[in-house]
Amino acid sequence: MDCDKGFSSSYMLLKPEELTLFDLINILFSTDIEKRKFVDSAEVKEEDFQRRWLIFISIVVQKLLQFFSKPMSSFGSLAEMWLNLLSSNGGFGSLLLNTIEGKVVIPEKTSASFVSITGNYDLRTELDRNIKHGDPRYYAELSMMASKASYENKEYLETIVNHHWEMELLGSYDFWNDYQDKATTQAFLLRDKKDDHDTIVLAFRGTEPFDADAWCSDFDLSWYEIPDVGRIHGGFMKALGLQKCLGWPKEMKQNSSRPAPLAYYALRDILKGILSQNDQTKYIVTGHSLGGALAILFPAVLAFHDEKLLLDRLQGIYTFGQPRVGDGNFGKYMENMLEQNTIPYYRFVYGSDIVPRLPYDDKALMFKHFGTCLYYNRNYEVVEEEPNKNYFSLRGAIPMMVNAFFELIRSFTISSTRGRDYKERWFLRGFRVTGLVLPGVPAHLIQDYVNSTRLGSANVFLSGTKKQE
Repeated sequence: MDCDKGFSSSYMLLKPEELTLFDLINILFSTDIEKRKFVDSAEVKEEDFQRRWLIFISIVVQKLLQFFSKPMSSFGSLAEMWLNLLSSNGGFGSLLLNTIEGKVVIPEKTSASFVSITGNYDLRTELDRNIKHGDPRYYAELSMMASKASYENKEYLETIVNHHWEMELLGSYDFWNDYQDKATTQAFLLRDKKDDHDTIVLAFRGTEPFDADAWCSDFDLSWYEIPDVGRIHGGFMKALGLQKCLGWPKEMKQNSSRPAPLAYYALRDILKGILSQNDQTKYIVTGHSLGGALAILFPAVLAFHDEKLLLDRLQGIYTFGQPRVGDGNFGKYMENMLEQNTIPYYRFVYGSDIVPRLPYDDKALMFKHFGTCLYYNRNYEVVEEEPNKNYFSLRGAIPMMVNAFFELIRSFTISSTRGRDYKERWFLRGFRVTGLVLPGVPAHLIQDYVNSTRLGSANVFLSGTKKQE
């Protein structure tokens, strides 16, 4: 069925389910993209070979991810179970002893003690006791810890938020993706309420290592151009709740075949209900990786729908390792919107992290970052320039590998120089070794982003224009 795309002035949509080998090969040699069944585009031809090559890569990667989705999920579950089996039994030696004695502790995947693969890289659960409300770093650190917690199950969240942080977990949700035809987007809400403040935190989950659906959203280079807004990454919009064949109508069309709600519409209505009860309540939005992309797109759609209450109460946006989400026009639209509503937006980038450098900022893709970038080096110092904006650079490869080597060395010394809270486990150290070949991959992990919010200077937040009280 042809969908009504009237909400966009232009578009380029990739449909891996309609891919054929003949079309795949021809995309490289023919400019007639309208003849390719897996490409739905407002343009009849695509003369730029580099763009056709990127379409080729995107569709092949998505198809491979779909093909290997079950093996990836199974391997991820086994790896996750093994890590939790080790921790539940006190390590490998104790596991062997418990096996001999028939006392092996089997972890329960839905329990409060079961930790995701992402969480196993950094097992810290407590907020930094030295960063209190009123400290300019407070919301940045809370946002990063919430982004970290978003990868975990509901029982874990309840324990961490309610008991460790002494806040209130308002809900943990799975949201529908109309284009993947399954619930693949996750987010949770917590409430940080004390005598002097009442803040809601909305945290979107990022890409899990073995979640093929989330990776498909990342690699889906489809885009829509919305009039007076700009071109926006299609995969991220679909994950946020773009309605199939409808786009972004202000209200969600009821669909009896949709087992779960769409993220944007459900979260918008929940926040409206909370904020309408108290005119002092505000909220912040955050996320790591894919979660960061959804965190910045959420207020973009609010502005598109002119949701004045939600824009006025938005206290800040904090993203960590966030990919690019739109073109230069979208960036200008967002900067104007953020300025008009005096909403602080901080985009954290650590070291050689590959994800913020994708999709490319070049003439083929035209994706652009915007807003305040806080770029941290390996000493967790903010420096002015973010090097290697598109990551892949022969000139930049050697310095990144050298930096990855020193990060590996630092993993053995940081607990003595910074304190026990910064000690790194064998699992993280092992993964840092891959940085000697692919330096941008370990740099994307949550450990260094948590460290950045705790060890970085508070001065970088003092220029925020709104609602830092």
